[in-house]
Amino acid sequence: MRAEAAGSPIAGYFLALIALGEIALPHDGRSNERLLSAIQADYPPALRAAAIHFGRRASERDQTLCLQLLERGAGRGDIVAARLLAERLARGEGCPAQPGAAEDILRQLAAHGIARLPASAAPLPTTLPPIPPGTLALEEVLRPVAVTPLSSAPRLAQVDGLLSADECRLLIASAQPSLQRSQTIDPDTGAPVPHALRTSSDSAFDPIVEDLALRLVQLRMAHAAGVALPQAEHLTVLRYAPGEEYRPHRDYRPPESLERDRPQAGNRLRTICVYLNTVEAGGETEFPVAGARIAPLPGRAVIFDNLHPDGRPDPDSLHAGLPVLRGEKWLATLWLRERTYRLF
Repeated sequence: MRAEAAGSPIAGYFLALIALGEIALPHDGRSNERLLSAIQADYPPALRAAAIHFGRRASERDQTLCLQLLERGAGRGDIVAARLLAERLARGEGCPAQPGAAEDILRQLAAHGIARLPASAAPLPTTLPPIPPGTLALEEVLRPVAVTPLSSAPRLAQVDGLLSADECRLLIASAQPSLQRSQTIDPDTGAPVPHALRTSSDSAFDPIVEDLALRLVQLRMAHAAGVALPQAEHLTVLRYAPGEEYRPHRDYRPPESLERDRPQAGNRLRTICVYLNTVEAGGETEFPVAGARIAPLPGRAVIFDNLHPDGRPDPDSLHAGLPVLRGEKWLATLWLRERTYRLF
């Protein structure tokens, strides 16, 4: 706070990020002001966060602001902003398609070993009531969303269009550099180990290295699930290549693993998953007890309870990520505990 008081807009940016966690600092309504100051200072993570924020809205002014901010960020060396900008130009999102300009950016990225992002044609989310064009309103992330119940036992629901295409691409781009073979929890030792049950790759984000855009996406996911963000484990982004799957399993943790990972937070109360890209074939999420099979559409969220209301594990929460038949599947997951898990 001293640095912010001394005139550092970057310090203000980080205070806004921390405040969104609702633990270390109160969410005092200054986040918009702090983000605006960081934008005016051309701080790339602030430019990217604001671009994605404006890009969720359909008005011409907001879409233009999104493109302008991505361009400013890319011009200051923000690789993620450059990747998001290239996808928008190639697909004509917020502007007429500009394949030549997109290819120029993609060629520059390819020279550094950075491939094009997978297709993610998520529809623009609906914001009601609409926000005045050009207005920074980070509190929009806490607005109610339309939840469609799919089952009451087990409790299972779906939210279409929770994340925008930019948000989906942000998660993929942020995860790609650090993907590792996915692991499962050994029921005997509680330790994470590779297992044929789960053949995907994944990347988990420690809150200490998150930026504002990633924090806002997680806040949106946790709010849609009806759980406070401090109860969330680290955001995990998963990639399933052709033939990869997650065989039938349950998300609640065995007692041995809880003892190793903040037992005071309790077990995994609820899970929210969001599909991030267009899957060519396969990759549905199946809940056999509920008789539900959910197609992986970009921006679509699936929310389900892992525990009964009294805290007992619910074995009917059994679910599976079916094999990807063609293409690849990207998925973002937040496991939400019964009590506070995060420090900020």
